[in-house]
Amino acid sequence: MRTHNGPRLVLASASPARRKLLQAAGIEPEVLVSGVDESAVEAATAEELCLTLARLKAEAIKDPDALVLGCDSVLAFEGEILGKPADADEATKRWLRMRGRSGILHTGHCLIGGESRAEAVAKTTVYFADVSDAEIAAYVATGEPLRVAGAFTIDGIGAAFIERLEGDHGNVIGLSLPLLRRLLGELGYSITDLWRR
Repeated sequence: MRTHNGPRLVLASASPARRKLLQAAGIEPEVLVSGVDESAVEAATAEELCLTLARLKAEAIKDPDALVLGCDSVLAFEGEILGKPADADEATKRWLRMRGRSGILHTGHCLIGGESRAEAVAKTTVYFADVSDAEIAAYVATGEPLRVAGAFTIDGIGAAFIERLEGDHGNVIGLSLPLLRRLLGELGYSITDLWRR
């Protein structure tokens, strides 16, 4: 049940972390999973890939009576584009390479309202701790890194393995609220229009 008089926001994502970010910011999204086959989409850069996926997710849900937000995150690390790891072995190999280094987490955002669309990519540099082999093995065994882009989180168990960030913290969780505010502005809305009252 809606408790505000502003537009409906539909989140075209199965990510509970994105939903929690919006809820913490006073926004109660409706969640509709797009069903986009992410593995079928290819792109030359992390920026292009995450934005294409975000756009496909939003377009798959398109609702003329709501604002629809599609998001997708990927990690650019040493010239590679890293989404979710295929299995525990891949997650382990990634962490062995990433420890003590940094990568750039890209999140594509596509907001559709009626016939209008606003989109952009948020980028945050992530500095990984120089974790031990035993820590990597224990982390992968939790299953958490298998469910997320780049094989890490900062809002869960993996937070202890992230030394610092340069850029928006929320972006690494999966959604940049400052960027969402700007995209809403491009479509003629204020983020305050979405707040629960």
